[in-house]
Amino acid sequence: MPSSTADRPARNKRTGMPRQNNTRQILDAAEKVFAAHGLSGTRMSDIAEASNLPKANIHYYFRTKEDLYRATLQQLLEDWLGDATRWLSADRSPREGLEGFIRSKMEFSRLRPEASRLFAHELLSGGHYVHGFLTGTLRRHVEHRREVFEQWHAAGLIGSVDPTHFLFCLWAMTQAYADMQVQMAAVLGKSRLGAKDFETGSQTIMQLATSILSDPVDLSVKKTR
Repeated sequence: MPSSTADRPARNKRTGMPRQNNTRQILDAAEKVFAAHGLSGTRMSDIAEASNLPKANIHYYFRTKEDLYRATLQQLLEDWLGDATRWLSADRSPREGLEGFIRSKMEFSRLRPEASRLFAHELLSGGHYVHGFLTGTLRRHVEHRREVFEQWHAAGLIGSVDPTHFLFCLWAMTQAYADMQVQMAAVLGKSRLGAKDFETGSQTIMQLATSILSDPVDLSVKKTR
């Protein structure tokens, strides 16, 4: 008996999940491989091996290496922007928003350093594959965040600061813990940064960032009961 129309959404959902899972698995592996070897130094077989999937599966979802590279960048950029949309919102107080944003960005640098390095490498190479994102999506995103800072300032919650350049500084400080981790670890006499280093970094950046608040506090001084 032919399946009814009502059965189709459930079947489509069942068949769609493996595709979604496989795509994410491929993109997560590609993120690490592209970050380590760059676009020119990466082979599709390298990504197949890293994702533990047959090479034919990689080509099934992504026709060319360039298609996969673009999709990998798109995924990490969507994840990266999501943190700002969530935290830098007029519905939150500046303190809550800045702390949440800084911590999420530092967690991104700690857990996905390859993603940050891949993006940095693409920019240093001229940003050909992300140019449309930079001039379109990112520019609109920053404009929306600028409006949030202006609302906070109008409400007397923060002092006068250029929102765009303030965001540039936050990006630089948090992403440095991924991009420059080797340098930082060497200065600290370690092979790599640990969770305590990221927490100290988070608190330090928050001390600097919250200086624009109308009621800044020293976050290095922990309150005791």
